Amino acid sequence: MRLRGRWTDWAAMLAGLALGLSYVWHGMYGLGAGAMFVLGLCTIVACVMSITRPAGVASELSLLGIGVVVLALPLLLGFTGTAVAAWTAWILGAVLIVLGAFGLLKAVRTRRRDPELAWPQHGHEVFT
Repeated sequence: MRLRGRWTDWAAMLAGLALGLSYVWHGMYGLGAGAMFVLGLCTIVACVMSITRPAGVASELSLLGIGVVVLALPLLLGFTGTAVAAWTAWILGAVLIVLGAFGLLKAVRTRRRDPELAWPQHGHEVFT
């Protein structure tokens, strides 16, 4: 059995899983931990979209945007004093930005080569 998707999608999914479960090791609860959990789930959803639609540019752009928000999260929510949580957000945000940018380049290249891989034209038909 061959795995579908690019390695960047799977690496970003692992980063999203780490982001979503990071409250376990940094021990921060409240709004900051909740935001990291929700952004981790959004990352996983974007990665599933990227894996199933390799030419979908929107999922890669959303992954890039999530990375920017995660990178700025300690400054926005004011938990820079909690060093472990802040470093987790900064490192995983930078990783998501790099993986999202690389995936965006690959998705654009795949879309030019085969536009059907973005969204199929006849996906709503029922075969009997």
